[in-house]
Amino acid sequence: MKIRGLKTAALFLSLFMVGSASALDVQIAPDLASVDVMHNGEQVTIMRNQDTTNTINPDYAKTSRKCPPFCIRPIKIAEGVETLGELEMIHYVKMKSDGVDSILIIDSRTPDWVAKGTIPGSVNIPWTQLSIAKGASPFDIADILQEKFGVIEQEGLWDYSKAKTLVMFCNGMWCGQSPRNILMLLKFGYPAEKIKWYRGGMQNWETLGLTTVKAK
Repeated sequence: MKIRGLKTAALFLSLFMVGSASALDVQIAPDLASVDVMHNGEQVTIMRNQDTTNTINPDYAKTSRKCPPFCIRPIKIAEGVETLGELEMIHYVKMKSDGVDSILIIDSRTPDWVAKGTIPGSVNIPWTQLSIAKGASPFDIADILQEKFGVIEQEGLWDYSKAKTLVMFCNGMWCGQSPRNILMLLKFGYPAEKIKWYRGGMQNWETLGLTTVKAK
């Protein structure tokens, strides 16, 4: 299944079809209360926090981090790579949950951050595992490309025809973990149209009170 740029109307329609029958006080969208997805074999309901006095998770309350390295990232990380908002992110999570095996939702953060909570349906592949600068060898990266991303190696060349669509995120618009991985994958020849970037990451996800899950 080829997954390219999503048309907003079609995206919203598919989401509304799975919305909760009973309205919540704080919905995801006007016609979308919640979305049921699978995470590690268990059903999780993605919804917003219903406590209207709730405030942001303290882990994401800090407004000022040293730049570099925590600099604001551009909306467009690279030519051909689609930047996602929350509704688009939920759409990909739902498609993955519904059995579209050509999608992989990747939390690029280090395990200490993932332990605090992540987006349902995601898997953790720490950015360091795809970074030669952080000690990953070309062989380590090749193993991930083949075993997790569906890339085929033929006579020393990479065949991306059956490679998965990677939906990558990290801590937010100030986080460089998923951007570094995206740029590295592009250098390896990974097709830009098969990489999606949720720029807002956990910063926006937490700010909107959306459901998180903790690693077991």
